[in-house]
Amino acid sequence: MLRSGLVGDAQNDTKHHGGPDRAVCVYAVEVIRRLQQEGHPIDIGTAGENITVEGIDWEGITPGLRLQLGEDVLLEVASYTNPCKTIKDSFIDGEFIRIAEKFHPGWSRVYARVISEGEVRPGDPVRLVSVPE
Repeated sequence: MLRSGLVGDAQNDTKHHGGPDRAVCVYAVEVIRRLQQEGHPIDIGTAGENITVEGIDWEGITPGLRLQLGEDVLLEVASYTNPCKTIKDSFIDGEFIRIAEKFHPGWSRVYARVISEGEVRPGDPVRLVSVPE
């Protein structure tokens, strides 16, 4: 992973995606599973996230918090993402607003900046390394 995001990743809409504060889009597998239980056809990767994590308290993820991925990569949550129509097929009746932080706190994906570059592998542990004050 580079400061600009994952190697090989690209965005069609660089006005709303990418850049240093939106280098990586992160989501939690636990949230995806809960959405599936509600009947949404969402799956890992279908909501536009680059990294899917497991085993952390997603509702506690807020801007400023840092996540260590594996041994090398350190991310800092920059903001919640605003869902858009490009992910509508992942939701019943196209209701992508289901994961908007404004309407459903704790369900949003987040954008993160890359603090420390390195390699991330499937199954790498993820841990919180700082909490916003």
